[in-house]
Amino acid sequence: MTYAVINLLLTIIDIYWWIVIASFIMSWLIAFDVINTRSQAVYTVRRALASLTEPVYEPIRRVLPTIGGLDFSPMIVILALQFLSNAITHSVAFG
Repeated sequence: MTYAVINLLLTIIDIYWWIVIASFIMSWLIAFDVINTRSQAVYTVRRALASLTEPVYEPIRRVLPTIGGLDFSPMIVILALQFLSNAITHSVAFG
C-alpha cells in the first residue's frame, strides 16, 4: 500500500516536471515568434499550460522578481520538484 502511494506521488511529480518544461519551451517559442499564437491549437495548449503552472509560479515571482528580463520561477519549481522527489525516495530507502 505504501509503495503504491509513494509511486503515485513520484509519478505526479514527474508529470508536473514535464508540464513545467513544456511551459518553458512554449514561452521561448512564443518569445522568438517560432509558433503562431493566433492558432487555436497553440492558444489552447498555452492556456492549459498556464492554468497548470501559473498558480505555482506566482508566489515565486512575488519573492524573486525577473532579473534582467529573465523569469527564474520555472527553474525554482524544477529544483523544488527534484528536491521533493529525492526527499520522498530517500525517506523510503532509509526510513
